[in-house]
Amino acid sequence: MRCRVCDSTSLEAVLDLSHQPWCNHFLRGDEVGKEPFYPLRVLYCRGCHTSQLDFTVKKEVMFSDHTYLSGVTQSLSEHFRHVAHEVDDRFMRDRGSKSVLDIGSNDGTQLKHYQALQYDVLGVESSRTTARIANEAGVPTMNAFFNQQTLRDIGRQFDVINAAGVFFHLEELHSVCEAIREALRSSGVFVVQFLYMKSIMENLAFDQIYHEHLLYYTLETIETLLGRHGLSMFDAYLAPIHGGSIIGFVTHAGVTPSTRLVAMRREEVAAACNTIGAYRNFAQRVEIMKKDNIDYLTSCRRSGKRIFGFGAPVKGNTLLNYFGVGPDIIECLVEKNPLRRGLYSPGMHIPIVIESELAELPDIYYVLAWNFKKEILANNARLIEKGVHFYFPVNPAVSA
Repeated sequence: MRCRVCDSTSLEAVLDLSHQPWCNHFLRGDEVGKEPFYPLRVLYCRGCHTSQLDFTVKKEVMFSDHTYLSGVTQSLSEHFRHVAHEVDDRFMRDRGSKSVLDIGSNDGTQLKHYQALQYDVLGVESSRTTARIANEAGVPTMNAFFNQQTLRDIGRQFDVINAAGVFFHLEELHSVCEAIREALRSSGVFVVQFLYMKSIMENLAFDQIYHEHLLYYTLETIETLLGRHGLSMFDAYLAPIHGGSIIGFVTHAGVTPSTRLVAMRREEVAAACNTIGAYRNFAQRVEIMKKDNIDYLTSCRRSGKRIFGFGAPVKGNTLLNYFGVGPDIIECLVEKNPLRRGLYSPGMHIPIVIESELAELPDIYYVLAWNFKKEILANNARLIEKGVHFYFPVNPAVSA
C-alpha cells in the first residue's frame, strides 16, 4: 500500500480495531446478521506522518445513500451558523454577489446559513436521500461525488468552498484537491473543517475511527496534502464541535500564515503528536479504556440496572463493536433521527428507538453521542433530577 497523501510505502500499523461492519449501515430486520465485516486498522506513514486506514470500503457503498442528517443536532447547526457569519465578516463583507460551494453538503444545514446571508449556494452531496431532503428544503443540491469531473459539470468558480466533516472521507483525495484549487477564485477562501487527530488522541476518542474516515489529520499532515495541490492554509483554530475539530482557512499558495496558526504548529511539535510513539501510546490507552468500560457496564447489569444507549451515531458502532457490547447489556439505542426508526446497529444488532416514542426510562444512559455533551446535559436536566445517570465513555476536553 502507498500513503494516501505522499505515496510513500513506509507504513506501519499502529492501531487494530479488528474486523467491523461499515458502521453507517444501520440494518433492517431482514439484514441483521448478513452485514459484511472489513478490517479496521490505522497505519502511520513514516514519510509524511499521516495516519490512515489500510482498507477502503468503496465510496459507492458508504456514501450513495445513508441515514445521517446534520440538521438533527441543534449545536451542530449553531456551529455552522457561526462559521458562515465568520467567513462573511472576515472575507466577504464588501463583495456584491457572493457564492459558496459545499462539498458533502448533507441536508443543506450549512448552506441554509449562507443563504440567510444572501449567498448563491450550491451543495454537492453523494447520498440520494439527503440530497433530496436538501432540494426539497430549497437548498440547490447536486447528487454526485465531488471530483474534477463533477467540477467540469458545474462549470464555474466560487468565492467560498466549504468542506465540513468530509475531507477525511475522500477516496479520490487528489482529484478532489485539484478540483478545489480549480473551483476557488483567486481571492476565494476554502474552509476545511476536520476532526483533529491531536484531540482524538488526547480525548481517547478512538470511536471516531471508522471506515468512512480514511485519513486522520493534524495541521502538519493536512498542510502537506494542501501544499501538494497548490493550496495553503493561512489561519486555523480549534473548535469544540465533535470533541475538537480544526476550522482551517485555505487559499491559493503564497500566503503568510497567521500568528495563531504558527503558534498551533509549535504546539503540535511540543506535543509530539505527529510521532509514531504518540500513536503507540494511544493504542495502549485504548486497551485500558476498553477494559474499564466493559467492567463498568457488566457490573451495572449484574446489579440489575437497565442501560440504554443515548444516540446512535456512526462512531458509536466502532465503540460497541470493539468492546463487544450488544443488546444483552445495552437494551436499545435512543435516537432523534427518524430515518433510523426500527433499524438495528450494525454488528451488535441493538434496536433503535426514537426518543419521542420511548415508553420507559433506563437507569443509565450510556452516551454514544458524547461530542454533544453540553447540549445533552442541558436538554435532559429533568431526567438527571429523576435519577437517570448519564455516563460518557469519552469525556472531551472541549465539547459542543
